[in-house]
Amino acid sequence: MPEPNYQLSQHAKRRIERRQIRLEWISATLANPDRTDPDHQDPALRHALKKIQEMDNRVLRVVYNSTVVPPRIVSVHFDRRLKGAL
Repeated sequence: MPEPNYQLSQHAKRRIERRQIRLEWISATLANPDRTDPDHQDPALRHALKKIQEMDNRVLRVVYNSTVVPPRIVSVHFDRRLKGAL
């Protein structure tokens, strides 16, 4: 598997492990999001959102710092409020 094109914060690593989120889903969400939103509190952060077919089209939300290279992921979760949306 190729090296990811992002960095993971410790918080994100814990969330990924606890929620059993696959790294390929994160890569796909960053590379080809269904939607991106700015963060309402921190202008350096962006939210990438993507439906994940293997998870019954639940929406994966990847919050990342867009001002650094490679992007630094600060949190990852399935957004219950967006199930069936996008």
